[in-house]
Amino acid sequence: MSSLDHFRLMAPYNAWMNARVYDAAERLTADDLARDRGAFFGSILGTLNHLAAADLIWLGRLAAHPPLSGRIELAGLPQPTGIRFIVSDELAGLRPIRERIDRVIVGFVDGLTEADLVGTLAYRRVDGTAHRKLLSSVLSHVFNHQTHHRGQVTTLLSQAGIDVGVTDLLALIPDID
Repeated sequence: MSSLDHFRLMAPYNAWMNARVYDAAERLTADDLARDRGAFFGSILGTLNHLAAADLIWLGRLAAHPPLSGRIELAGLPQPTGIRFIVSDELAGLRPIRERIDRVIVGFVDGLTEADLVGTLAYRRVDGTAHRKLLSSVLSHVFNHQTHHRGQVTTLLSQAGIDVGVTDLLALIPDID
């Protein structure tokens, strides 16, 4: 599988899993969602906000990259100033933003070429540190980051008595005839 095909698998998987997590989270009360459960970002809602904020930060960096200019539409979306930025203080407000972020990611990845993936992305971290990284490596990080924190959320949901169900990427990989 090429890197491009891999990302074209990961983008819809990412959206599918986010929808499953949000469906599960909607079964909890606002208090349960906001309860500090000792995770990196405290609560289920805090972790979901972190994921949305981080994706928006990365999409902003990608949108500002000259070879990718015009391929990512972020108008009307929040512009986080850090990884603890609160995109929405309630799940009902966060979900439509998450869904739009996922549509943007899928559309962006669908428009990429192999040549794009070997390009260098120059960006600054929130703390101002400058970096230059291979675009394909950055995209790997973005999807890995989602998986990492979604795993935390599914654990927190499980501890709250909510089963997210199947979470494996394998569920979206077609059988070979």
